[in-house]
Amino acid sequence: MTVSPHRQRLQPLLHDLTVTVSAPVSALSGHDGQIRGDGVQGVFYADLRALSRAVLRVDGAEPEPVMHTLDGPHSAWFVALVRGLGGSLASSPDGAPAEPEPAIGLDHLVASDSLSQAAQNVRVDRIRRVTPDGLAEEIRVASTGSAPVRATVAVDLGCDLAPMAEVRRGGTGTEQPARRDGAGLVWSTSTTSVYVTAEDAVIDAGAGPGAVRPGAVQPVPAQSVAAQSVAAQLVPAQPGDVQPGQARLVWPVEVPPGQTVTLRWRVRVVTTAAAVAPARGPVEWGRPDVVADDRRLVRLLRRSLDDLAALRLAEPAGTGDTFLGAGVPWYLTLFGRDSIWAARMLLPTGTTLAAGTLRTLARRQGLRVDASSGEEPGKIMHELRYGGLFGVRADDAPAAYYGTVDATALWISLLHDAWRWGMPEAEVAALLPNLGSALDWLARYGDPDGDGFVRYLDRSGRGLANQGWKDSGDAVRFRDGRIAAGPIALCEVQGYAYQAAVHGAALLSAFGLPGEQQWREYAADLAHRFRDRFWVDGPDGPYPALALDRDGRPVDALTSNIGHLLGTGLLDDAESARVARALAGPALSGGYGLRTMSTMDAAFDPLSYHCGSVWPHDTAIAVSGLARAGYGAEAAGLVEGVLAAAEAFGYRLPELYGGDDRATLERPVPYPAACRPQAWSATASIAILAAGLGLEPDVPRGELRLRPMAGAPLGAITARGLRIAGQPVDVTLDGAGRVSVDGLPDSVRVVAPVAPSIPVQPQDGSMDSPAAGDPVASAGDQPNR
Repeated sequence: MTVSPHRQRLQPLLHDLTVTVSAPVSALSGHDGQIRGDGVQGVFYADLRALSRAVLRVDGAEPEPVMHTLDGPHSAWFVALVRGLGGSLASSPDGAPAEPEPAIGLDHLVASDSLSQAAQNVRVDRIRRVTPDGLAEEIRVASTGSAPVRATVAVDLGCDLAPMAEVRRGGTGTEQPARRDGAGLVWSTSTTSVYVTAEDAVIDAGAGPGAVRPGAVQPVPAQSVAAQSVAAQLVPAQPGDVQPGQARLVWPVEVPPGQTVTLRWRVRVVTTAAAVAPARGPVEWGRPDVVADDRRLVRLLRRSLDDLAALRLAEPAGTGDTFLGAGVPWYLTLFGRDSIWAARMLLPTGTTLAAGTLRTLARRQGLRVDASSGEEPGKIMHELRYGGLFGVRADDAPAAYYGTVDATALWISLLHDAWRWGMPEAEVAALLPNLGSALDWLARYGDPDGDGFVRYLDRSGRGLANQGWKDSGDAVRFRDGRIAAGPIALCEVQGYAYQAAVHGAALLSAFGLPGEQQWREYAADLAHRFRDRFWVDGPDGPYPALALDRDGRPVDALTSNIGHLLGTGLLDDAESARVARALAGPALSGGYGLRTMSTMDAAFDPLSYHCGSVWPHDTAIAVSGLARAGYGAEAAGLVEGVLAAAEAFGYRLPELYGGDDRATLERPVPYPAACRPQAWSATASIAILAAGLGLEPDVPRGELRLRPMAGAPLGAITARGLRIAGQPVDVTLDGAGRVSVDGLPDSVRVVAPVAPSIPVQPQDGSMDSPAAGDPVASAGDQPNR
């Protein structure tokens, strides 16, 4: 990779790119369909850019773009015009010049004197379809003129085999030489081969432009193909290597009047240099059929489920387990935290994905202490990359980095929740040794200084300085903007640890293993310590600090992290009320979801990564907690913001977007480098649906509690095909907030929920410290086992 000495390396932007994906392959191009190799444009296989350039030209000129659209996650359709093609007037039957054909639909755009030029206009449709091993394109050249159009159609190709890490740093790749491979081209190394092939051009008189959906093949009679096909050519034509910048597919075509010529080419990647592989077989979760008063929710669910199906990945070893890649383009690999949260939010659609995610991460659970990778016994990994990252090296093999403080606790809770939703007990039992190791990590390695809080510190000097979900270097800041020094104890991580201890205790008890009492005591002690150390006073009342720094001082920024505490059981009812009030206030809730940092904090920046932007998954977690605690109105306000943002982004929610106030801007500002699709942004739609319906199953106990969002602020919803204990169920919520379920397994019965108590907020915003005998969790959050 090279970079101009006069240009600082910057992460490429992608908010104005068209993204298609069929994991582990993704393609990013301009809205004109051209792949130019600039920034992050290209065809990627996992972390490798397999094709850096694919530029379409007709008679040496690039077609002028008219529109583009996506047809699902893996298909895109680009429409363009080529004007002035031919260069001579068509003749009438008597030899006199014919009247020039008007431009196609561009009368108001073409200067009148241009119509006098001898030319015709053709439409070019470029239909792209990404597959798990590459990309296929169909190019349709259509003429509505009265005379044949002769032209040369070419696709210029380049391959730099650049690793994603370099692309993300803003490097510019060096294109590699190719060699002829029969009728095609191949770029190859010892681990990777990129094959490009082209089909002959086919004249099709039976289908006008736009008559076939993207990726579909229009049938043409065999004799028609033989009689009217035009051979694709490789340039240069001579044998031997093809030097960089010279690889080109060429079709000399003649388009008869009123007909279409179809050209096809494809790229296929074969590699052993990838940490992940395509998932095989059908999608692991059910696809609910949802009808709702708010059509935005339906559209968001439909688009999100399509994208999630395209993000499915597996291990190259072929274990049969599937998980979700975190996002395109930067994170299309196994991520501990992201893959866990995505699987957890998808539990209402089935437990198979959760089981695959749990087993995949369990196979890489830490076994030793290694400061360079962050590995520790029992710890769940953060990120898997081929060849390594953050100084972790693994030549010719995937390398795991363990720099995450929360994935281990979240893994425990995913195992528990999957069990409650009906994951087969034999599959749960097989993971109990990993559960024991994960619990041991919480107590031993998660609390390195023995103060009773789970903390992190990058001891390698090369890894992530921050290791919670807000892992940018400037994410943990005081109210005045100062950056906190580690070791850091994040507030939400204490909530995860509390919940993991309670969940672990429930699993140990249910499966007849020792340790239940130990972990219940751990949870109770953690709750009391948190109450004593984390709460700070703000202008609108007390709230939990973002973190404790290395000296135990509360990092007093008001952030969205506190929303993750709801539903964990760490807070009592009065504390939950104060958190709900803070989340719903204008400093954090700007109208498009939950800001990551409040507008009152000195470091607030609505277009930062973690200091004021909005993350859909973060908002969905807060919505789930608010709904469960009985704060339907507060939850509904955040849901409305996310649905408004989803509509603005074409219902493909990005990783994050700007935290500007909705009263100021009629649509959210894109974060220019955000992944899209992003797994946990897509699963936020299911989390919102589940929060509205309020399903709380406990399949081992044979119970289902129904706790719909108070006041039914989302209106009536019917969801057919959700899954409990592997069986499809239909759930209906009417406009009055009444919910019913059909199709439950015979072993599961509906029981009345414990209604959360909602205390009255003191007028002065003060918070009385609970008495020593107060419960550490509200009744609704207490485990059944």
